[in-house]
Amino acid sequence: MARSVSNNHHLHLRTMLTPSQPPPSSPSSFKIQLGLFPKGLTVRASAGRRHCEFSSLNAPLEPRSLVGKFLGGMLQNRRQLFHMVVKEELKMLSDDRDSAIARMVISQDSDEALLHRRIAKVKEDECMAAISDVMYLLILHKFSEIRVHLVPKLSSCLYNGRLEILPSKDWELESIHSMEVLEIIRQHVSAVTGLKSNPSVRESWETTPIRQYWLARVYVASILYGYFLKSVSLRYTLEQSLSSSNCGLHPGQKTSPSFHDMYRYLSKDVMLGNKNDIQSLGHDLIKQEEGIEDIKCYVTSFHPGSLQKCAKLRSKEAVQLVESHINALFGNGKLGLSQHDDVILTSFSSLRRLVLEAIAFGSFLWETEDYIDNLYKLKDHEVE
Repeated sequence: MARSVSNNHHLHLRTMLTPSQPPPSSPSSFKIQLGLFPKGLTVRASAGRRHCEFSSLNAPLEPRSLVGKFLGGMLQNRRQLFHMVVKEELKMLSDDRDSAIARMVISQDSDEALLHRRIAKVKEDECMAAISDVMYLLILHKFSEIRVHLVPKLSSCLYNGRLEILPSKDWELESIHSMEVLEIIRQHVSAVTGLKSNPSVRESWETTPIRQYWLARVYVASILYGYFLKSVSLRYTLEQSLSSSNCGLHPGQKTSPSFHDMYRYLSKDVMLGNKNDIQSLGHDLIKQEEGIEDIKCYVTSFHPGSLQKCAKLRSKEAVQLVESHINALFGNGKLGLSQHDDVILTSFSSLRRLVLEAIAFGSFLWETEDYIDNLYKLKDHEVE
């Protein structure tokens, strides 16, 4: 009875806060396995520039769940209430899932056991879709705080086979990182794009051909790199408070893992891992007894096994979100990802924008997972 009253009250809250216009319909979705990208992606040129508009209404991925559509309206129209309502929705989703599981457990020896198992499975799938939407909207909110909109579907930004992304928003995308982490990120960007750290305007606007499947892999790798650096920087801050000695480096030792190091780990078994892997990294670090000098030294102290663990997404909901986002960004909106190995022409400035956005997305994803997990227990992603 109490649950019914709570639901009615919550429905009343939604009725008062939901905008008058209905939310946009959600597109059909299609699934990919991270690290197992097809040989190429098809991106079709659009008829006019009006389709490549940067706004919170034009993000690549649209919410599919009722909760996601409701919160999307809140983000657009009642921004000051957004976080309060997100918190309430997370609690409701947690209660709904727990109730379905409890009924399944109680009825496991009854004639209704099969029915309640099915109900619990349906509720679990519904909650996972809703949580992925909540994650995405929280990430969009974080981007909006630095006045950056996600690049819309690339199919809407291609003109005669050329991709150009404006405005670049490099400064805003870099502003979320500390100076020490930003130096590592700039090394990553240079390794990915081939563009030096302080390029001239002419160098930035030079064009280069690039295969679309490679561009998608670069984007995913950069999401994971941002996710990795966020995890490592927080762990570094914790360990720095426990140690005041200096970290010695062997002659010739690299200052930070390169993009090529990360790219080698872009297999399904590496990218999709268990949350406990990150929490137990202390057992895998090397040279920690020598202390920590700076974050570059700290990052260097990770051996390949620990690097792999930090690059894993912790929850199934995050995995689903990244898959959906990549599909929405690089798909053609109808058929999804295809087997064509198309080549597009783009500027180094546009490549840098995509890489910086992906790194920021990964960093925000880590923070969002951490926030949600305190209100709604996320599902650990176990490698099969």
